[in-house]
Amino acid sequence: MFKKAERKKAYLKMALCGVSGSGKTYSAILLAKGLGGRVAMIDTENGSGEMYADIADYDVAVLAPPFSPAAYINAIKEAEREGYNVLIIDSLSHAWSGQGGVLEMVDKQAATSRSNNSYTAWRNVTPEHNRLVDTILQCKMHVIVCMRSKTAYELQENERGKKVPVKVGLAPIQRDGMEYEFTIVFDIDRERHYAIASKDRTGLFEGKIEPITPETGELIRQWIDGGVEAPAQSTAAVQQSVQQNARPYVLVGEDYCKVLTRGGYKNVTELETAMLQQMLNHRDYADAKPFIQAVLAHKAMQEKQQVNTPTASEKPAEAQKPAPAAVETKPLQDASNDDEQAVLDAFFGEGQ
Repeated sequence: MFKKAERKKAYLKMALCGVSGSGKTYSAILLAKGLGGRVAMIDTENGSGEMYADIADYDVAVLAPPFSPAAYINAIKEAEREGYNVLIIDSLSHAWSGQGGVLEMVDKQAATSRSNNSYTAWRNVTPEHNRLVDTILQCKMHVIVCMRSKTAYELQENERGKKVPVKVGLAPIQRDGMEYEFTIVFDIDRERHYAIASKDRTGLFEGKIEPITPETGELIRQWIDGGVEAPAQSTAAVQQSVQQNARPYVLVGEDYCKVLTRGGYKNVTELETAMLQQMLNHRDYADAKPFIQAVLAHKAMQEKQQVNTPTASEKPAEAQKPAPAAVETKPLQDASNDDEQAVLDAFFGEGQ
C-alpha cells in the first residue's frame, strides 16, 4: 500500500495578482515563454492579450460575456484537447465579479426566488465555481491565471486614534482563499512591477523581490523536470540564489536599518513606498518591520502636510513674513509611542 515518496514531474498552477496596470498580462507571457512549449491564452480583457504578440509566440481565444464558470471550463478543456503546454487565463477575476460571473449568478437566482434568499442561491452556484477550480487544477497543462487585486493600502485610524498605513487588499478578486489552490502565487507591484511570492511550494523564490522574466519560467521548468530541488540545502543549480539567501536580510545599527534588495543593502529611508509595503509583511524582513512602519508613517505625514500646506500665493501677507531665526521644534504627533518617536528621530533628525 505504502511506497517511498518521490517528487514527480507535474503540471504547475500559478497565479499572478496585482492591481490594474501592475503588468500581470505581460509577466504571464514572459513566464509562459520561459516554461516553453505551445502557449494559449484565454483573454477576457477585450482583446488586450494580443498586445504583446511581439515578445512571444502564443494563441489567443477571446472570451466574451457572460463570464460564467461553464464558459471558462469549455475554453480550458478545448486548450487541453488541442495539446497546449501552457495556458494563461487573463483574467480569472471575471469569473467571479464580471458580467455573468458567480456574484451576478447568485444575485439573479436570489432575485428570482420566492424567498429572495441568497443562501439558497449560493448553494446552487458554488458547485459550478468548484467545477471551474477543479478543471484548472486537474488539466494536463501548466496554468497561469491573472487575478486583479483589491485596493492595496490606505491610511486608517488605529485603536489609539493615530493614522497608520494598513494593508487592505492583498486578496485577489475571487473567492476567499482562492490563492491557496495554486503552487506559486506572485503579488506584483504596480510601480516597478516587482513580484514577490506570497506562496511558493517550490521554495525557489523565498526572499526574492524582482520582476518576472523568461528566466523565472526557465527556473520553474528546471524544477519541474527535476533539475532543481527546493533549496532546503544548497544545490548546484541554485547556488547563486542560496548564497544571496545566506546573507542576512536586515542589518540594524544605532541610526540605520538596511535591508537586502536585488541591488544590495539599502537603507529603508531610500526605498520607495511600494517596496516598503511589499517588505512589511514578508517574514524575512520581520526585524525591519518597526523601522519600515516608522518610515511609512513619516512619508504619510509628509504627504498630508503637503496637501494641507497652502502655497505662497494663498497665504495672507502676514503669514509670508520670514520665520524667526530660532524655532523650537516639537516631537512628531503621528508617533504612537516613545519607541516610534525614537525611531523617527534617528532616521530623520530629532524634532523633524
